[in-house]
Amino acid sequence: MIQLIAFIVFIISGIAIAFILFKKAPVLIQLPENGHHGIKKHRFIVEIERKIKNVYLHIFEKRTLSHKFLSKLKVLILKFERKIDDLLHGIRKNVQELERTSIRKKKKK
Repeated sequence: MIQLIAFIVFIISGIAIAFILFKKAPVLIQLPENGHHGIKKHRFIVEIERKIKNVYLHIFEKRTLSHKFLSKLKVLILKFERKIDDLLHGIRKNVQELERTSIRKKKKK
């Protein structure tokens, strides 16, 4: 029973898609292939769009440069942090060894 219902829904969907394609195919054929709609924009509007795009690209370039700079700065800081951590680890190790030797000397006395 469920298979019959699913098959009927499938057939009806296929018929609906074929009907839509049959009705819209002539309209789709008339559309230009290059994506232009055939309406020319006024020179003033074209100039405003160009200025907006230039400003946006300029802001984007600044963000890209700042992103690169901050990324490199982050890597450099992480390298310094790693070296400082290694130095601190070595100092802690030396202090622990000194404490052990001083405890051993006190026990011997």
